[in-house]
Amino acid sequence: MVLTQSTMMPLGSPAPDFNLKDARSQQQISLNSIGSSQALLVMFICCHCPFVKHIETQLAQIGIDYQNADLKIVAISSNDIEHYPADSPEKMAEMAERLDFTFPFCFDESQSIAKAYTAACTPDFFLFNRDRYLIYRGQLDDSRPSNGKPVTGVDLRMAIDAVLSDRPITTVQHPSIGCNIKWKPNQEPAYFSS
Repeated sequence: MVLTQSTMMPLGSPAPDFNLKDARSQQQISLNSIGSSQALLVMFICCHCPFVKHIETQLAQIGIDYQNADLKIVAISSNDIEHYPADSPEKMAEMAERLDFTFPFCFDESQSIAKAYTAACTPDFFLFNRDRYLIYRGQLDDSRPSNGKPVTGVDLRMAIDAVLSDRPITTVQHPSIGCNIKWKPNQEPAYFSS
């Protein structure tokens, strides 16, 4: 495990497109298929990372809490499954089923989508507005597996609530911290430093 922070993609960046298969439903998911909404949350997570396991119940709860809001959510795993088989699409489907995810959990086999988003760690969060411009990136909250702080999702929830209420979002945003994305051999992007 390499402890890694978000790259903090510049605010105002457009959402990169993707076309990935949902591990549970087997449906293709893209920006176009998701359709319009007031907000879009893209989360880079995986099955085996202790930082993701620490917050997985909260991730599922966010899906439930905002199910009737004008928010679309997509989770993506980009890890190299040859070296990390615990993150295979089959394990992703099991995780989505176990946690009753209300959103797609897609596999980025080529890792090109993680690179397009400059995702660096699991978890890594990207929140976009109606026009699909980045308005929040960073941490769920300041809870970590060993710091004893409760998992509340407060940072991300405040950003979601603000965009859904047409309120400004603070630009003071803290990077997420977690395990590095498990890049395939010789595929580490230039922005990633181990």
